[in-house]
Amino acid sequence: MGKQVLNSFRPPVVFLLFFIVFSVVSCDEASKTFIFRVDSQSKPTIFPTHYHWYTSEFAQETSILHVYDTVFHGFSAVLTHQQVASISQHPSVLAVFEDRRRQLHTTRSPQFLGLRNQRGLWSESDYGSDVIIGVFDTGVWPERRSFSDLNLGPIPRRWKGACETGVRFSPKNCNRKLIGARFFSKGHEAGAGSGPLNPINDTVEFRSPRDADGHGTHTASTAAGRYAFQASMSGYAAGIAKGVAPKARLAAYKVCWKNSGCFDSDILAAFDAAVNDGVDVISISIGGGDGIASPYYLDPIAIGSYGAVSRGVFVSSSAGNDGPSGMSVTNLAPWLTTVGAGTIDRDFPSQVILGDGRRLSGVSLYAGAALKGKMYQLVYPGKSGILGDSLCMENSLDPNMVKGKIVICDRGSSPRVAKGLVVKKAGGVGMILANGISNGEGLVGDAHLLPACAVGANEGDVIKKYISSSTNPTATLDFKGTILGIKPAPVIASFSARGPNGLNPQILKPDFIAPGVNILAAWTQAVGPTGLDSDTRRTEFNILSGTSMACPHVSGAAALLKSAHPDWSPAALRSAMMTTATVLDNRNQIMTDEATGNSSTPYDFGAGHLNLGRAMDPGLVYDITNNDYVNFLCGIGYGPKVIQVITRAPASCPVRRPAPENLNYPSFVAMFPASSKGVASKTFIRTVTNVGPANSVYRVSVEAPASGVSVTVKPSRLVFSEAVKKRSYVVTVAGDTRKLKMGPSGAVFGSLTWTDGKHVVRSPIVVTQIEPL
Repeated sequence: MGKQVLNSFRPPVVFLLFFIVFSVVSCDEASKTFIFRVDSQSKPTIFPTHYHWYTSEFAQETSILHVYDTVFHGFSAVLTHQQVASISQHPSVLAVFEDRRRQLHTTRSPQFLGLRNQRGLWSESDYGSDVIIGVFDTGVWPERRSFSDLNLGPIPRRWKGACETGVRFSPKNCNRKLIGARFFSKGHEAGAGSGPLNPINDTVEFRSPRDADGHGTHTASTAAGRYAFQASMSGYAAGIAKGVAPKARLAAYKVCWKNSGCFDSDILAAFDAAVNDGVDVISISIGGGDGIASPYYLDPIAIGSYGAVSRGVFVSSSAGNDGPSGMSVTNLAPWLTTVGAGTIDRDFPSQVILGDGRRLSGVSLYAGAALKGKMYQLVYPGKSGILGDSLCMENSLDPNMVKGKIVICDRGSSPRVAKGLVVKKAGGVGMILANGISNGEGLVGDAHLLPACAVGANEGDVIKKYISSSTNPTATLDFKGTILGIKPAPVIASFSARGPNGLNPQILKPDFIAPGVNILAAWTQAVGPTGLDSDTRRTEFNILSGTSMACPHVSGAAALLKSAHPDWSPAALRSAMMTTATVLDNRNQIMTDEATGNSSTPYDFGAGHLNLGRAMDPGLVYDITNNDYVNFLCGIGYGPKVIQVITRAPASCPVRRPAPENLNYPSFVAMFPASSKGVASKTFIRTVTNVGPANSVYRVSVEAPASGVSVTVKPSRLVFSEAVKKRSYVVTVAGDTRKLKMGPSGAVFGSLTWTDGKHVVRSPIVVTQIEPL
């Protein structure tokens, strides 16, 4: 990540803030993209618009990239560090920080969420036909059946968006389903070095909303794809493909570009445009590419999403794919809904059959000519001791060593499918892709270019030992196709990013998990299913894994809930999904962690796995207002001017500093001081809103996190009526830190549940012994 600067905050009178993003070409000094917050009320009256002010006082007209005026305000252009240092001294400038490059977090799943055709949530909400989902991604391939507008009604009248013209894309590519499509390339061209002198290569990319990568088409159709019969990826996962909200309207905002990521300045422009266009839900499967969580005032996704959420737009984001490491979760702002990934009850098993008869389980989406049981010599390049050999990196394999053989490649450092291509080029007939310790037993299927099977770390070790101990090690690969009814499911995906929250552990993240492993959805025609340039295959659908795939499941779910409950806030929608989430798998046992095989915890799954059938009627919700978020920011130590960078409007903090754990979140994290050597306690205040029958009585039950930890709830009974819709309660968590034994993750876990006999409103409780960050 490049240098980030938050300048000193001065106290001018401010009513609105402006974001400014600059980039200028300099012969003497490297230029980069910077983001500035400016006091908009400082504009001299001589200038008719802020644009005229910016071009006159801050940057040349030729250097401007984006102009913002909805979620935040300002513009983009190219500046050197010297120019930035000068501009940051301007009395109207409130904050300065550097642009960053971010990365993507890369049929049966709607049923697995508890949805059923023609009844329940889908029919009650008319499949979300009045709701608009904006997808921030790599664009869209509009000709796919998933984006048909057959039998859809008119576009919602409130829609103000556009279908932009570009390479191989025109307004004719939009319809009553795909109602808008925009692309944002100026920040990318400045930041990625592909500006006017080095334009985007349209043989690899399209300077338009058209998707050259496939990721955006996949996520958009996952959220809201129409019914597509006889769908499959080369025969795998055959059946009917459909999104979670099949009739919801889609708007594609192309902010990510093939092989070069997504730039903050373009993402900010997309937030600005999407909210102004009239979207109800934003789906953003994008996160920081450096593994570092930035403070909210330096995080344009956090700032842009606050602007959206504060205007009633639900924002669903991916948790990241850096699991199973602890504290790896990203997109941490409490107004964002942060989604981890789990498996579904469908798998694509394959087997490695060793020469001694042993059969080892793996997964694969290989669809070419099978090996038909023929045994081939087995070789492991890693025996050379050279890391590049074991990883099957480009040009690392000796054809004399691997020709005509099955090669074991260790996972890591290069794309999984690219390793198979290296083996194929060297003359190998097959590949076994072995996980390392960090990936454990977590597996995802890939559409390999040669017979290949992915195996877990344990199986990989077994195969390597077999090679070492055998004078003539041989093996073959057997592909089993698609298997349904897999147990256990869901399982926490090994790659799914984990808690605790690295910025503010008082807020449990991820919020919950959704299907994100081996998901079938629409695909671009521009590349093959592996995404490799050498893959000449083309397929209408592809199977991908990642929290990128889980996020649009929740975006579609939010669309259905918003359609059924149009008056619910983004926080209420998230609360409904969190408090009704399940922590049990299809064996009725606590979900397991794919990486370890052990039981998972709220650090892995948050509140649990999304269950839309129950979220439709949650009984109670935990609502959060814009002022509540401001008080939370005050509570974590942000001053009014820093908060104003996020909220745009002037902020004031209470005389008594609010406790950040009192944000009305549907979870509880009790942090006992590490220095405590006796009884410690933490008190929480929560308010619930009744969205069920007016006259209801709820009673509380508690699952204590551990022996020696007490959880007291007052009152223990909440009575609602026509006149009383909201009730508050106090929770006190106490324990003797001398006797408290933390689990492997450094925490212990329990839950608090309100029930009226029908509705079950559950919140996780986390107790940990750390100093607040």
